[in-house]
Amino acid sequence: RRPDLTYIQQIVVGGDGTVLAAATFGLIGWRSGTKRLLTVRNGLPCDRITGLVEDGERGIWLATTCGLLGVAREELERWWKNPDVQVHPKVLDVLDGWLPGGAPFQAAARSPDGRLWFVNTGVLQMVDPERLHRHSLPPPVHLEEVIADRRSYTLSADLRLPPLTRDLQITYTAPSIAVPQKVRFRYKLDGHDSDWVDSGTRRQAFYSDLGPGDYRFRVIASNKDGAWNEEGAALHFNIAPAWYQTNMFRALCAVSGAFIVWALYRLRVRQIEAVVGARFDERLAERTRLARDLHDTLLQTIQGSKMVADDALDPATDVERMRGALEQLSGWLARAMQEGRAALHSLRTSTVEGSDLFEAFKRAVESEVVPASMAATCSVVGEPREMHPIVRDEVYRIGYEAILNACLHSKASRLSVELEYARDLALRVTDDGVGIDAAVVNQGRPGHFGLQGMRERAVRIEGKLTLTSSQSSGTAIALVVPSGIAFQNTRPTPRSRALAFLKRNLQKTPGSLP
Repeated sequence: RRPDLTYIQQIVVGGDGTVLAAATFGLIGWRSGTKRLLTVRNGLPCDRITGLVEDGERGIWLATTCGLLGVAREELERWWKNPDVQVHPKVLDVLDGWLPGGAPFQAAARSPDGRLWFVNTGVLQMVDPERLHRHSLPPPVHLEEVIADRRSYTLSADLRLPPLTRDLQITYTAPSIAVPQKVRFRYKLDGHDSDWVDSGTRRQAFYSDLGPGDYRFRVIASNKDGAWNEEGAALHFNIAPAWYQTNMFRALCAVSGAFIVWALYRLRVRQIEAVVGARFDERLAERTRLARDLHDTLLQTIQGSKMVADDALDPATDVERMRGALEQLSGWLARAMQEGRAALHSLRTSTVEGSDLFEAFKRAVESEVVPASMAATCSVVGEPREMHPIVRDEVYRIGYEAILNACLHSKASRLSVELEYARDLALRVTDDGVGIDAAVVNQGRPGHFGLQGMRERAVRIEGKLTLTSSQSSGTAIALVVPSGIAFQNTRPTPRSRALAFLKRNLQKTPGSLP
């Protein structure tokens, strides 16, 4: 319950038994057990009603703080049928001479001649509903001025505004002799507004978000009695597009965008083709190398074994000769097994299986490839860094080929493999064997492709491969790969530099903690 329900200013009983009460929060009505409340939600200008009276047409007049309100009988009937309906009262305010105010007694009455009397603490006022003149002539509407970006334009039938017009103001008016302050306006900009804009008594329309195009501005007005000039006034104008707002520019952007997408697509296809081609070439090169290795080692050994066996069988009666041939055949078959394992190891082993290149070389020197008579060592200098997988694999295969050649041909007693992580990646494989002939170093051995394959792999990863050999000092193979090619992150982080510094100092200090 509302605390101000008892503030009833006046009660009127209509001719049909309807009870109406003026309250501080609206008009209360009772009819046949039904209660209604008429407030600003139904179209009243204000809620506080100080008095009410019924006229001869059974309409009601409400004395309020905002003016005298006349509600016709038809409007009341619509309200009784639908409590949410919007009524349209006739309003007489200070512009019409009405002086609002309240009184501590019944503030409204009707005299026998039909006049309506209203009193407050300061004045007595009278209204004769039968003599109230309704102005049915709507006011004429005129457009006065167009201002775009603080520049005034002359009104014309085909007004053209410059590109990028932002602030637009259109001034209009409607002359009216009877209370011009009550003239109301509505306007609509075709091409921008979806419905009419009720501007009240304001005589300007403002726009700040118009794009290029053709527009038609329309404005209509009504007088104080609600007579609307539906024809109103209209203005056609055009805002020119900037160069980047034209259809030609949009079409060019669409074509350019389509071309860029097509170019990116073609570039991506070429990249994929290059990657697939590189992988295919890599597999083909690896198969070619393996075929050459098998031809140069395993197949030749098997062929030699067959020749030894054929020699042992001719003649078959010489037991001593057959025994010697079988011992030689056993040695050749053992060599064939060793060469086959080496070929399979080079085919199956890949640094792709792990990211530590040093561990891969360590497994290589500890495998059966290295004979028992050879002392092999593997060492690493510097902090291991993340390498590109393809580069890592190529470096491993170059190093493994160097290790295999040293084991098969150098007749060395010592083999050393050193991997260095510094500004660049460096790999050194050295032995103290018999060395390699200078002609073989420069041109390679006829029918063999080991050295040639190492050089091709070094070129593929933009590395520098050097080979020095002599009969007195053995063979040294060195590979240097630039850091920009070898490492995925060419700039070491502060953390990695600090760890490398601590590790170097701990290795130099005797008795330091591990």
